[in-house]
Amino acid sequence: MTDRILLIGPPGAGKGTQAARISVKRGVPAISTGDIFRANVKDETPLGLTAKSYMDAGEYVPDDVTNDMVADRLAADDVRDGFLLDGYPRTSPQVDELDKILGAQNTGLSAVVELQADTDEVVSRLLARAREQGRSDDTEDVIRHRLDVYYEQTAPLTREYERRGLLLEVNGLGDVEDVTERVLAALDGKPA
Repeated sequence: MTDRILLIGPPGAGKGTQAARISVKRGVPAISTGDIFRANVKDETPLGLTAKSYMDAGEYVPDDVTNDMVADRLAADDVRDGFLLDGYPRTSPQVDELDKILGAQNTGLSAVVELQADTDEVVSRLLARAREQGRSDDTEDVIRHRLDVYYEQTAPLTREYERRGLLLEVNGLGDVEDVTERVLAALDGKPA
């Protein structure tokens, strides 16, 4: 079976780390929307230039630009045999758009892995990361607000993917290797 995996979870849950590890273990490319944005901006593609104009103005890049970048990336040859998508979709309209993108390719997601993490643990991780990176603007209040927004926006997504029978909930806390093994076990339909 071809892996077409969506990885979701709150900021600080270790998605980037797990995406890299799981993509290697499953032999599919990890696709991060952040990487897609950076590549398009760096290569000065028409979509990249449009996105840059919003980012330079300190505004969110509109969904239609993000959707177009993701559609373009998911049309690349290296994802024909699967992918691991990290950071998209984030909203219900983006879920609908991803369905259209994959539907046009006569395919769909095979699994949605939600890395679950205790809020206080995630706050501690993000505060430590902020200290390491010298990000004084990442205060506990700001981090908790970002987490609240994440859960508010993501709850409808997880409910929808659960309704479709695609959602796999995995404990995202603990040793990196242990989390990877739990994700792989969930993908293979085994108890972790």
